[in-house]
Amino acid sequence: MGTSQKPIETLTEEEAKAELDLLSALISHHDTLYFLKDQPEISDAEYDELRLRHKVIEEKYPHLIREDSPGLRVGVSLLGPFKKVLHRKPVLSLDNGFEDQDVYDFYDRTRRFLGLSSHELIEIVAEPKIDGLSATLEYEKGRFSLGATRGDGVEGEDITFNLKTIKDIPDFIETKDFPPVTEIRGEVYMRHEDFMAMNREREIHGEALFANPRNAAAGSVRQLDPKITAGRPLKFFAYSCDEYAPFHVKTHWEFLEKLKRWGFVVNPLAQLCNSIEEALAYYRALEEQRATLPYDIDGIVYKVNRIDWQNRMGYSARAPRWALAHKFPAQKAQTRLNEIMIQVGRTGTLTPVAILEPITVGGVVVARATLHNEDEIERKDIRVGDRVIIQRAGDVIPQVVSVVLEKRPRDSQPFLFPHLCPVCGSHAIRLPGEVARKCIGGLVCSAQAALRLRHFVSRDALDIEGFGSKHVEAFYKEGLIRYPQDIFTLEERDRKSLAPLRTREGWGSLSAKNLFKAIETRRTIPLHRFIYALGIPQVGQATAKLLARHYLSYKVWKEAMISAKDPENEEYRDLMSIDGIGPSVSEDLVAFFDEPHNLKVLDDLLKEIKITDEKPPQVGSSLFANKTIVFTGTLQEMSRPEAKVRAEALGAKVSSSVSAKTDYVVVGKDPGSKAKNAKELGVKILTEEEWLQMLA
Repeated sequence: MGTSQKPIETLTEEEAKAELDLLSALISHHDTLYFLKDQPEISDAEYDELRLRHKVIEEKYPHLIREDSPGLRVGVSLLGPFKKVLHRKPVLSLDNGFEDQDVYDFYDRTRRFLGLSSHELIEIVAEPKIDGLSATLEYEKGRFSLGATRGDGVEGEDITFNLKTIKDIPDFIETKDFPPVTEIRGEVYMRHEDFMAMNREREIHGEALFANPRNAAAGSVRQLDPKITAGRPLKFFAYSCDEYAPFHVKTHWEFLEKLKRWGFVVNPLAQLCNSIEEALAYYRALEEQRATLPYDIDGIVYKVNRIDWQNRMGYSARAPRWALAHKFPAQKAQTRLNEIMIQVGRTGTLTPVAILEPITVGGVVVARATLHNEDEIERKDIRVGDRVIIQRAGDVIPQVVSVVLEKRPRDSQPFLFPHLCPVCGSHAIRLPGEVARKCIGGLVCSAQAALRLRHFVSRDALDIEGFGSKHVEAFYKEGLIRYPQDIFTLEERDRKSLAPLRTREGWGSLSAKNLFKAIETRRTIPLHRFIYALGIPQVGQATAKLLARHYLSYKVWKEAMISAKDPENEEYRDLMSIDGIGPSVSEDLVAFFDEPHNLKVLDDLLKEIKITDEKPPQVGSSLFANKTIVFTGTLQEMSRPEAKVRAEALGAKVSSSVSAKTDYVVVGKDPGSKAKNAKELGVKILTEEEWLQMLA
């Protein structure tokens, strides 16, 4: 497929960035072929692997997420011959789960969000996750008036006349209780036997064969001539709508029953589950039936049944909080573990990697697998020479699941995790509470130094055009740059050099001039980019933006971080009050500024560049706009997560601890020490009733 297939756990940050760029380009290419030209080059499974590998790399390196990331769009940008149409409401994706524990976590999150007791019943509607093409059907006064693809989730393609050829889709609903205007959502799919018959017919006529039923369904509804679509054996399952209110139903199950009564086809395998045990039993039953079903499914979708609960839980950026797609398990295989290699990352983390006897798992050759950390090796008692079970989590990331003990060599020895860095020989220590062992060599360690510099000039940091990883490493090895400030003195030193850059292999006068020009344009940098560029452990792009938004200027941030060394002072409490900055991140920030060498580098760097202040976020004129709020105690009318969502929607910053910079403390039942701290600091205290009145 063009990607490295190197285990994601072993990717360096630069490798991850390069692979995200490649995957983004590949996905866009295949989206164009699939959605716009109806000429897919790869199978559905291969496409899904590209998508999922891209998603998992982004989850591991969230600060590398591109603005045009495929993970930030639900479908594909529409450039084809079909007219674009706006959905009445966004058509979002679903969060995925792969293990039973993910389902338990989904139930727990639902209970916490809604503030439910452990004994309160949560009904879940479980439905097969059809592997087809999402479509929306708009009805006006009972008549099917507009059909569209999901597109990018906000905007789809008008395929009304093609969808009108599908017999499962009613053209007119003759009933008084059908909403005057609504949007029914569902999946266009093709049955196995129909797909095979169609491909046999195409083969007879010398036409290109479809790769699988999903591609066939997707290509069929995007035909410019509806007569072609009419000749394709397409089916449609209805499963949701844009808004429940016009249907006058209290549950999703009641909604499905109404759809059936009105003539829509609803999957007959859908089931109402009264407990998590029933939901998981349904999942296992469908997993066993999967191969014998007449259509493709790739998992089960769980939805909270009560619509009032769905409304309270709402949506994240890409998915409803009240639903989960439980995907079927990863594929497994057995092979020999030949070696355990230790890799050193940019922040000094030592990561163990299993070097395997190459084996095919789910159609992909796997030669390496992540071992995560030394605790995982000890827990599973993984040794060199063992026969091991390999699993591709989410069908993408190879990992060692277990050891086949009965095939263990007699002379095998437990693996001893190194306490010295394999690159520089410095001590590799493990701090209390940390799962990873880290080299403390810092810039002495070449594995970290070059990578830190590569990170410093990367796209989301300084973004110096033409200064790629190969150039950084070459300049580092040759002693041209050792510290970030050296980048900005490079041109001046080059003018005095006996071997200027333009005379080096691979360089010329123009390329050298362009590099120096690119460096010069980055002498002014926004605060959030600068914070991210420093490569402080645990401070990714999102955390850097949190810090920049909170402190607004470099001077204020630096002084606060130095003062925060004392956990008893106000600056430490203020740092800890930032929602998303916990004790671990705070320790890394304080440690960074407590190191004299780092302060020296910062001082030297500030002689070369200018850091612009962060602009306060633009919010509305609500009472809570740009205010810092702390919730404490047990709220009666809503859960803490729901209160947080409501406050942030009004432009507030929700903090986890009280400081002098806190604007409001909302107290519920049994508020504890935060209310006392607020009183001592003179922070305004609101009862839950007062908070709700202000919300209104």
